[in-house]
Amino acid sequence: MKIIVDGMGGDHAPREIVRGSVAAVLEYNIDIILIGDRQCLEAELRKQNAPMDRFQLISASQVITMEDSPVAAIRKKSDSSIVKGLELVRENPDSVLISAGGTGALLAGGMLKVGRIPGIDRPALASVLANRKGGTLLLDIGANTECKPKNLVQFAAMGTIYMERVQGRPHPTVGLLNVGTEKTKGSSLYRSAYQLLEERKGIRFQGNVEAREIMGGAVDVLVCDGFTGNVILKYTEGLAFSFLEMMKEELEQASKGGQSASSLLKTGLTGFRKRMDYTEVGGAPLLGIQGGIIKAHGSSNATAIKNAIYQGILYLKNGVLERIQDAVSDQEGKR
Repeated sequence: MKIIVDGMGGDHAPREIVRGSVAAVLEYNIDIILIGDRQCLEAELRKQNAPMDRFQLISASQVITMEDSPVAAIRKKSDSSIVKGLELVRENPDSVLISAGGTGALLAGGMLKVGRIPGIDRPALASVLANRKGGTLLLDIGANTECKPKNLVQFAAMGTIYMERVQGRPHPTVGLLNVGTEKTKGSSLYRSAYQLLEERKGIRFQGNVEAREIMGGAVDVLVCDGFTGNVILKYTEGLAFSFLEMMKEELEQASKGGQSASSLLKTGLTGFRKRMDYTEVGGAPLLGIQGGIIKAHGSSNATAIKNAIYQGILYLKNGVLERIQDAVSDQEGKR
């Protein structure tokens, strides 16, 4: 098992990337391949008193930025940390790359350097949204702004496998994100996808799910096109942050008034913050690629990176790639 970390991706690289990697090495007892500017990475590792024998450093002189055209950057910046990481994934099936770099570059690089799983039309980014029932896996959250009905069905199949293998959710239920629960609701894309999902075996399809039902945990897996999923993801992140800030302001006012209940509320708020904090999730797997890729949030701190690495460990230990390959192969054989 090889854990590969892009040391130069994200808003706070390399400091937070290295801090999170060191924390992961110590907590999960693993070795890490860290890619980037060797001098910068070594300096950050020494600042953290890192166990240097647990890290393999690979030099990369280039960085793909958010301003770069994803496809052009993958082709022209061959000595970048993302490209070198993707090449390692291609060469080592039992490996996973964790990167907080740009989504476009990871998607383009995954397609060009690693390749899709045969039978998968488009890969999808997936993320667990916190809710009252332990979380719902939402996909796609940004890899595909335009989709075909068969793409949504494949998202559902891959999401089912991920929830079973990584999140430990037996026989997960699947819903189709829509503007109403009736099967005739939504655009032609969603109406057609509904029919296909009804017919697809191996998926516990529960029908359409409205956005207001997400927080109640209506289903385990929720599928949609990447444009809609990205809007939902970013709205929920902003909502959680704003809600916590408003609650904090109210608690401060209550404390000033001498209300003893405020201390109890603060205790509950700490737990709620942990459940809603995206850094606790860590990263979003890019499903459908012939290798393990975990996309961490661009503004990830050390905690988020550590948890993204843990997602990568679970991805490998639970054979997610192999299960998706087998499921696609079985489905193709039935046609």
